[in-house]
Amino acid sequence: MSTSLINTKLLPFNATAYHKGDFVSVSEQDLLGKWSIVFFYPADFTFVCPTELGDLADHYAQLQDMGVEVYSVSTDTHFTHKAWHDASDTIKKIEFPMIGDPTGKITRNFGVMIEEEGLALRGTFVINPEGEIKVVETHDLGIGRSANELLRKVQAAQYIATHDGEVCPASWQPGEETLAPSLDLVGKI
Repeated sequence: MSTSLINTKLLPFNATAYHKGDFVSVSEQDLLGKWSIVFFYPADFTFVCPTELGDLADHYAQLQDMGVEVYSVSTDTHFTHKAWHDASDTIKKIEFPMIGDPTGKITRNFGVMIEEEGLALRGTFVINPEGEIKVVETHDLGIGRSANELLRKVQAAQYIATHDGEVCPASWQPGEETLAPSLDLVGKI
């Protein structure tokens, strides 16, 4: 039986990331004070992973404008991330930190480690500025994710964080009606 990570706090970690041509240290402390996306993928130099990371890179400026930092994570090393960044035109577009997790500590912290393979599932986590996990999405290795849908989920999480008592219905988009749960709504939707 698994327990959900929703509303739990980030667990401590220290890692090295490849970011904008440098190796930088990253810890859970770096995720505090702003919205963050932690985006796990199985491995560098593979097939579905570059399509997902390229899609996310194409939406990175919009996420930054929303005050969101993105951290991609795989069990590869930061050296492998650099080599992949240098070798792939798709991965060259990435401007967010690419965290290396060769020990699997971060991957296990988020519950997405495939122990038999030493690889991460496709796991996406949206974390609020207080370090609480607000969105958890995990995919089978063969199912790629959509940055557009992730963007919508971040927008909804940010909206409800600042609008107490409101909730976002299915397929909600910014500017659309929200709901205020009450006894009056029961059975009327």
